[in-house]
Amino acid sequence: MVMDSWVKLSYAQRLFIWLLGYSLLLVGCFAAFQYQREKDFKAAELNAQLQLINSYISQELESGVAPDSIRLNRTGYFEDIRVSIIDHEGEVVYDNSLDRLPGSNHLNRKEIAEAKKFGRGFTQRRHSESTGDTYFYSATLTDNGKIIRTAVPYSVSLNHLLEADYTFLWMMGGIALVFCLLGFFATRRVGLHISRLNAFAASAERGERITDTEPFPHDELGDISNHIVRLYARLQKAIADRDREHASAMHQQQEKERIKKQLTNNINHELKTPVASIQVCLETMLAHEDMSDEKRHEFLERSLSHTDRLKRLLSDVSLITRMDDGGMVINREPLNLTELISSVVEDCKPLATRKGMHIANDIRAEIPVNGNELFLLSVFHNLIENAVAYSGGTRIALKIDSIDAKRVVISVSDDGCGVSEEHLSHIFERFYRIDKGRSRASGGTGLGLAIVKNAVHLHGGTISVANQVSGGLVFTIVFPLNHPQ
Repeated sequence: MVMDSWVKLSYAQRLFIWLLGYSLLLVGCFAAFQYQREKDFKAAELNAQLQLINSYISQELESGVAPDSIRLNRTGYFEDIRVSIIDHEGEVVYDNSLDRLPGSNHLNRKEIAEAKKFGRGFTQRRHSESTGDTYFYSATLTDNGKIIRTAVPYSVSLNHLLEADYTFLWMMGGIALVFCLLGFFATRRVGLHISRLNAFAASAERGERITDTEPFPHDELGDISNHIVRLYARLQKAIADRDREHASAMHQQQEKERIKKQLTNNINHELKTPVASIQVCLETMLAHEDMSDEKRHEFLERSLSHTDRLKRLLSDVSLITRMDDGGMVINREPLNLTELISSVVEDCKPLATRKGMHIANDIRAEIPVNGNELFLLSVFHNLIENAVAYSGGTRIALKIDSIDAKRVVISVSDDGCGVSEEHLSHIFERFYRIDKGRSRASGGTGLGLAIVKNAVHLHGGTISVANQVSGGLVFTIVFPLNHPQ
C-alpha cells in the first residue's frame, strides 16, 4: 500500500521527500553532535573548576590545615560542595557531608579510577549510596597518593549550568526549514524539467510532430533538454524532407515511365504510316515487273521520302531520349550563342528562300553561355524550320529583347497565321499536331517543339509562346549567361 502511494507521487514530490529526509537527517545529526559536544564542554569546564578546588584543598592539607578547618567559602564557586578524601587503598578517610564514613571500597568509582591512572578524573552524574543524592564528581591524585574528591549536587542551578544552549538548536531548526524551502523550489524546478521531458518522450514515442517553440528554463538541465528537443525536431524534419524527396523522386520516376510508355506508343503509331507506304510501294513494284520506268521512279522517290521521314523521326527520338535520361550529365562547354544562331540561320536560308520567306537575324551582341552545342542547335533549327513549314508567313525575325550580366532574352517570331488559343497551351507536347495531315505531309515528326522545350530547360532557361497582335507566333527564350556546369 505504501509502495503504491509512493509510486503515485510525481518525480518532483519523490525527489523533494528524499531531499527533505536527507536534509533533516544531516541537520539532526549535526545538531545532536553539537548538542552533546556542548554538554561535554560544559562538563569539562565544571570539572576544571572543581579541579582548582581540589588543588586548593591539597595545598591546605600540605600546609597542615585539618580537613574540617579548610575554608571552602573562599573558593567562591559553589554552595553545598561535598569534599571526600580517599586513601590509596580506596577507603574514605574524610567526608564533610557524612556523620559516618562508608565502609565500601571506592577504587571502582570511575572518577577515582581515572585519577589513579591519569592524575585526575570526573563522573558527570552518579547517585550516591551514602547520601541518596546525585552528584557531579571530580577527583585529583595528590603527591602523597591520596585522592581528593569534590562533588556538587545536581540542583536547579547546576542543571541550568550544564544545559546546552538551545539557541543553537533553534538556529539549526531554522536552517533546516530554509533547506526544506530551497529543496522544494529546486525539486519543483527539476520536476518541471523531468515532467516536460517525459511528455516529450511520450509524444516522440507516439510519433507526434515535435517543435522547439517552447524553450526550457535557462540552466544546465534546461539547455540539455532544449538540445534534445531541437535535435529531435531537426531529425523529424530531416526524415520528413527525406520522405518528401523520396515521394517526389518516385513520382518523377513514375512520370518518366509514363512518358516513356507514351513515347513508345506514339513512335509505334508514327512508324506505321511511313513503313506501310514503303511496303506498298515495294510490293507494287514487285507485283508489276512490267511497270514503266517513270512509274517505278515515282514509287522509289515516294519510298525515299518516307525513309527520310523515318530517319528524322529516329533522330528526334534519340535526341529527346538523351535529354530524358542524361539531362544532368550532358557535356557543356563555353559557347558564343550569337555565332551558333548565325550558323543556324545560314543553314536554314535555302529552305526559307524556297518557301518565299526571309530570315532577319538582328542578334549582334556576344552572348556567352555554357551549353551543349548539339542541343542549342536543335533549339533554333526547330524553331526556324517550324516557322518555314507551318506559319505561312513571309518573314522570320530573331532579336535580343534584353540582356544583362545574368541573363539574355531572345525572341523568334514570324508574321504568319499564328495558332488558335485552344492549341497554344499544348504546342510543346510530344507528337501534338494542330493539323495532323498537313504536318505529316511536310515531313514533321511531332517532336520538334518538345525537343526545343527540353533543351532550353536543360540549360537552365525558360521558353514561352504567344500570338502576336499583328499576326504570327513569337517564341520568347530566356537563357542564363555563363550557366555553371
